[in-house]
Amino acid sequence: MSLTILLLDTEADRARALEQRLSEAGFASVVQAEGSDIAAAVERVRPDLIIIDMALPDRDALEDIRALSSIHPVVMFAGTDDPQFAQEAIAAGVCSYNVSGVAPEHVKPILASAIALFQRYRRVEAELAAARALLDERRQIERAKAILMRDRKMTEPEAYRWLQKRAMNESRKLAQIVAEFVESHEKAQKDAKP
Repeated sequence: MSLTILLLDTEADRARALEQRLSEAGFASVVQAEGSDIAAAVERVRPDLIIIDMALPDRDALEDIRALSSIHPVVMFAGTDDPQFAQEAIAAGVCSYNVSGVAPEHVKPILASAIALFQRYRRVEAELAAARALLDERRQIERAKAILMRDRKMTEPEAYRWLQKRAMNESRKLAQIVAEFVESHEKAQKDAKP
């Protein structure tokens, strides 16, 4: 697995130990973050994966994690088994929460599953966004048809054909025509009110 891993750890000895475990697991490119500015480290390194190792998990760090977890998979190793904090970390976007001291042979599967989970989540998010966009488009079409049916006394099929024909004549997408039509109708109604 050829990944660039950004390692964030406040304790130098623990960071070196984790870096060694990662090297033993076959990860060649492990970069330790310098300083406390996580966003700057991520921008500089552009990692495929972020590993955060904390002896005492810090709730303030969860805000930084929340900002990063939508772009990169995040794996956390914590010094204590705190179920409440683990739930908060997962809610912040951590893909895998683990207690420190994991055997070197278990590191690779942990990272692989975190990446797979992250990719699956991104795919589901993209599908959800596409479904929402389609639903919004359908609502707009229904609204445009209702306006045409009311104002121009068209039937529903006639209203739909009118919108389709206009889109074809202007070589534009139906969604664009519908959005402009509904917007201009609403603007005209607003201007007509005293």
